[in-house]
Amino acid sequence: MHATTPGLFEESPTRVRYTVMSLLCGLAFVLYIDRICIGQAASVMMKELGISKAHWGWVGVAFQIAYAIFEPTTGHWGDCYGSRRVLIRIVLWWSIFTALTGAVWKFSWEITSGIAITSFALLLLIRFLFGAGEAGALPNAARVISIWFPPGRRGPAQALISACAQIGGMTAPWVTAFFISSPAIGWRLSFVIFGALGLVWIAVFRWLFYDDPKDHPRVNQAELRYIHMGRDESPVKSTQVAFPLVNALFNRNIYLLGLANACSSFYSYMLFSWFPTYLKEGRGLTEGQSGGLGTLPYLCGATGVLLGGYLGDFLTRKLGSRRRALAIMGTGGLLVAGVLVGSSIYVDSPLFAVLLCSVGYFFAYIQLAAWWAAMSDVGGRNLGALFGLCNMVGLSGGAISQVFLGYYVDHNESLNLVGRAAWDPAFQIYALVLICGGVLWLFIDPDKKVEATSGGVNA
Repeated sequence: MHATTPGLFEESPTRVRYTVMSLLCGLAFVLYIDRICIGQAASVMMKELGISKAHWGWVGVAFQIAYAIFEPTTGHWGDCYGSRRVLIRIVLWWSIFTALTGAVWKFSWEITSGIAITSFALLLLIRFLFGAGEAGALPNAARVISIWFPPGRRGPAQALISACAQIGGMTAPWVTAFFISSPAIGWRLSFVIFGALGLVWIAVFRWLFYDDPKDHPRVNQAELRYIHMGRDESPVKSTQVAFPLVNALFNRNIYLLGLANACSSFYSYMLFSWFPTYLKEGRGLTEGQSGGLGTLPYLCGATGVLLGGYLGDFLTRKLGSRRRALAIMGTGGLLVAGVLVGSSIYVDSPLFAVLLCSVGYFFAYIQLAAWWAAMSDVGGRNLGALFGLCNMVGLSGGAISQVFLGYYVDHNESLNLVGRAAWDPAFQIYALVLICGGVLWLFIDPDKKVEATSGGVNA
């Protein structure tokens, strides 16, 4: 913290940047609690709405497709117009469709012979629109951190945001399980309650956040100098920032970061969508037990990404190489995660199986901290758009994962396999994909940035 030593500034820096970080942490918390709650409600919703496991996988994919399509676009909107307006609009949008998820009822309207609109189709539409809303949150959070924190000081902030997302994910299963078990609430009203959280966040965010630190009335000159320390240029927004598509296509980091993220998402989205159902049907747990144990992966994930945020900066200083530091975290994290997840099927105790999967998630999320750091280094002035592009590639892994497991378990049950016999072999595939992601990290070089271009936004 040499930048704040006495004599360098005439006054002590204010700490408004930490208020901004807190707002982003709240954003991440609401983002994940709204995203994850449907996983705990899945078994009840499938039964009440008459949806099979194979079809339920497509409910998750509808979210993923919209998330992937709109993420580069909404990330680029932040680059062009500032994140304040963009974040307010997308949080309002996704909060509305979170609440509407609870309004789906069982029905079938026949339009013509053989063609009908069903509750399944309506749920697909609502979750698609929900995904379109959530798409821009993390790219814009990443660019806000890049504006409000100087280079070399962003790792802990990024890690804390990801940790708060996991805390939201950790909160969702047991709170949703409690709501489902409550006669006064149930699964439908739980979505309305979760959707209302976004409206509270919007009210606080509009009051406290400014796109440009120099426009904030509570930021003094000392904090401005700290924020601008060590950077060549930092345009807050510009309609003249062009998306560097050609440069991105010739930068191998974009492909490697996208594919590594896909391998990680292949596992994480199984936890989001299927893990509570696996605990109930595969391991024989009750609603309350699955809700309780289902929080452990997110607790471990929050710890892993928070540790990873500090570990990346520490290893960079210790080794003198950003590439080596992030490769150790990325490769090591996903390799260990793969081994632990693959080992979980060899233990009979549900608690120990969940612990192995959870500690695996801890190491996978140490890797996520490295991914955020590498993405910030590579993205430069177009971080919002390029973050969205790489995450779009990554989301394909999550989409494939959800459909795969639904069809896989349905197929096994058609062969009269039940319980663990229907579910457990899939965890070996999840382990293998994690290990493949670890290998990809050996070829990622965060020093090779995507150069920005100038001109129109559609370049």
